Amino acid sequence: MAWTYLVLAGLFEIGWAIGLKYTDGFTRLTPSVLTAISMVISVILLGLALRALPVGTGYAIWTGIGTVGTAILGIYLFGEPATAIRVGCIGLIIAGILGLKFAAT
Repeated sequence: MAWTYLVLAGLFEIGWAIGLKYTDGFTRLTPSVLTAISMVISVILLGLALRALPVGTGYAIWTGIGTVGTAILGIYLFGEPATAIRVGCIGLIIAGILGLKFAAT
């Protein structure tokens, strides 16, 4: 169950990171509220996951999921560059996430 919490926490991290773009500096009410809710849910789920997982592994995977998801959605939603080096680095982060997951099993 800890891994499920961790993946969900990472997905909510993506949600709040992308949500920050839509808050317009926290001047738009609905995106700001949704972003704040996503932040809280993300941290609560991370805390639940860390009851059973090592903190270094859990935190690294949580931030990795958030980083990869935010970078991919930045490319898709905001037209950020999808250069070979950027995509390659995203792949390295994914490899690190998988490596930590399998090392912790």
